[in-house]
Amino acid sequence: MKKIHCMLNGYYPWIIAILFIIASAVIIYSCKAKVKPEIKKSEKISQVVHPEWSKNAVIYEVNVRQFTPEGTFNAFAEHLPRLQEMGVDILWLMPIHPVGEKNRKGSLGSYYSVKDYKAVNPEFGTMDDFRALVNKAHELGMYVILDWVPNHSAWDNPLIEEHPDWYTKDSLGNFVSPFDWSDVVDLDYDNQGLRDYMTGALKFWIEEADVDGFRCDVAGMVPVDYWNEARPELDKLKPVFMLAEAEVPEHHDSAFSMSYGWEMHHIINQIAKGKMNAKHLHKYFLKNDSVFPQNSFRMYFTSNHDENSWNGTEYERMGDGAETFAALTYIVPGMPLIYSGQEAALNKRLRFFDKDTIDWNDYPLQDFYKTLNELKNDNVALWNGFWGSDYFRIPTTTDTAIFAVMREKDGNRVAGIFNLSSKSHKIRLKSEDYTGDYMDIFTGEDFIMGKAQAMDMEPWEYVILVNK
Repeated sequence: MKKIHCMLNGYYPWIIAILFIIASAVIIYSCKAKVKPEIKKSEKISQVVHPEWSKNAVIYEVNVRQFTPEGTFNAFAEHLPRLQEMGVDILWLMPIHPVGEKNRKGSLGSYYSVKDYKAVNPEFGTMDDFRALVNKAHELGMYVILDWVPNHSAWDNPLIEEHPDWYTKDSLGNFVSPFDWSDVVDLDYDNQGLRDYMTGALKFWIEEADVDGFRCDVAGMVPVDYWNEARPELDKLKPVFMLAEAEVPEHHDSAFSMSYGWEMHHIINQIAKGKMNAKHLHKYFLKNDSVFPQNSFRMYFTSNHDENSWNGTEYERMGDGAETFAALTYIVPGMPLIYSGQEAALNKRLRFFDKDTIDWNDYPLQDFYKTLNELKNDNVALWNGFWGSDYFRIPTTTDTAIFAVMREKDGNRVAGIFNLSSKSHKIRLKSEDYTGDYMDIFTGEDFIMGKAQAMDMEPWEYVILVNK
């Protein structure tokens, strides 16, 4: 025993040092774990090769019909310099094709009732007008994607006479409309001829008008294997950007660059109503990372053409929180969407089947979006997919109401602190890992982040900070 005791005495300082290191590591890990929760990411990695220009992009949905009194390509083109100055990168044009007349809804019909997949709506202008619009956008450093309607066509699309076998029929041999969309007929992708035609039509718009990709309507109603076949054919012509109106993880395996964040959209609508809170939003992002392949782009929004026309404006659905949630879509991992008129604080539902011009009202939120777009474009921490950083939540003393996040890459930090409630809160951020000097992007004021940062936040107040 005496010999062992002497040996321990000799090693005692080393044992203490080792124990100290282990204890320190445990403490550091515990602190880190609180700030940076371990996210169980999907084991899949998307095989999609995203166009390099999409790495820090912001997308803008263009409702050509309602954008100007004229409702034409040429009239919309006058807005391109303004949108470029605002920091828009991708222009998503709602369907530009001739609209079906048979079983038409309203006076002008639905944009999504396509009469000819290889023509432009004469109400909007000519093919040359469209080419000129795309060229002008490219000259200004922007990209153009077309809204594509692959699941159904108009009743008077020539394909219904030329290839009736390409359409879905009921047990009596009658053509079928999906859901209650009585102005369109469902297409059947069991037919290889239809698949070949659709891929050829997509290629037509790249070859003839130099478009940069497609937003694919109800993409989940078309077989995934079709998209997996079509994407490589398009990429042979140029690197394209593909957006799925769907929320299907498999779409990201090898077909789509980006998909809709519908679930997040519904959560923020419920938070605005007081039926959910910031914790639900955090859980959503943990779930998203575990379900969707790594390097998938997700699109987040407070409005789009469907929401605006059918469910109400962001002000109807989110009230005083509308601007707060819009800012939040820029800070979480994903690509923010701006819908036509949001920079004008548009607060009316645009009619879907009739003319209903946007009232631009001197663009009261133009600078708001410009500031956020510049931050998204310039700060690598907010870039998309593997180009950007992960999302980490900063714990707070009021975690049901306060959503505080940090994104960090290559020495760049962006913090977003959002009061997602209609009440004032005195909070304390547990920000041990993120102490330092910051600047408020909207006011330019200095902000010193302490280890236990105290803040008073008014209802729906938000603060976005960058490190200095």
